Amino acid sequence: MPVVVAVLRESAEGERRVALTPEVAKKLKARGAQIVMEKSAAESAYFPDAAFADAEVLADGPAALARADVLLRVQPPTVEEIAHLREGTIVIAHLQPHLGPERIKALRDRKITSFAMELLPRTTRAQAMDVLSSQAGVTGYKAVLIAAERAPKFFPMLTTAAGTIRPSKVLIVGAGVAGLQAIATARRLGAQVEGFDVRPETREQIESLGAKFLDLGVSAAGSGGYARELTAEEREQQQQALANHLKGIDVVVTTAAVPGRKAPRIINADMIAGMKPGAVIVDIAADSGGNVEFSEAGKTHVTANGVSVIGTSNLPSTTPINASEMYARNLYNFLELMLADGALKLDWDDELIAKTCLTHAGEIKHEPTRQAIEGAAS
Repeated sequence: MPVVVAVLRESAEGERRVALTPEVAKKLKARGAQIVMEKSAAESAYFPDAAFADAEVLADGPAALARADVLLRVQPPTVEEIAHLREGTIVIAHLQPHLGPERIKALRDRKITSFAMELLPRTTRAQAMDVLSSQAGVTGYKAVLIAAERAPKFFPMLTTAAGTIRPSKVLIVGAGVAGLQAIATARRLGAQVEGFDVRPETREQIESLGAKFLDLGVSAAGSGGYARELTAEEREQQQQALANHLKGIDVVVTTAAVPGRKAPRIINADMIAGMKPGAVIVDIAADSGGNVEFSEAGKTHVTANGVSVIGTSNLPSTTPINASEMYARNLYNFLELMLADGALKLDWDDELIAKTCLTHAGEIKHEPTRQAIEGAAS
């Protein structure tokens, strides 16, 4: 029997991406898989049912779930959707294990083998499967476009009959994938760009994109590609230096976030009070608590001194075609690890499979999630 891969319409509010594209459906069919899709599952990403020549389109989601050996998702399945899955079904998605304990319990109790793609180890071999990186690139790009649209000044230098217009000064905070894409986008728009990150090793990457590295005299080099937490003294030093620098900045995009943790607060009310009237701050970490005071996901706050603080929410969903293409390829590359001779074979000695697994055979396999839900003694 062929492996049945199922895809449903995303049920999360505002989610327009899809976990399967016609390109990836064709690849799965070539690997011997059978594709079943809920009607109109990908239309929000502008992929009509007719584009999926290699898929069987079903009228309702529960019918697809009941047949699934593998369920591909962008956002986590609901508890109701999990109830329709057969025991042992594999679920691959951005599962947000730090949120929704009832959903994790449902996956455990239903004996679903679930893989949270945000848990994927950050190794060279995993790059082609890294959904966080692919979607962060979209986020950084869109954040700068939002800032440019909202800013009351041009980004590039313009020479006009009325004289020369000086370029906007743009500061990108955080030099991960989103931050580097934001720097590149702001540069393409002609702004004068600086990049700031507490990890000194990012200087070369920032400068390679034609931006200036902002050195505030504090290093927070950590493990796994992420920054360590600053001491109170280091944080105070950093904040004072940053506050002084922000006085001359027109646009700030903050991108500092670590999956599964509250975003660090980098820009506070006092710093904002010292900025120019008309300055714009776009905080892409608003969904996880925000890097900026006053930041709320999906909302814009204008301060008394005229600074706009824009909290974004799920920016990849605003570019659903390209975001879905990258996400679907990431999931296909991960699923390939389990496909052998047209059947599913899980190699638990493979760290990419073992460390990405959230639940399996009635157990929560990711230890931090298990402790948060069941307690250390269970």
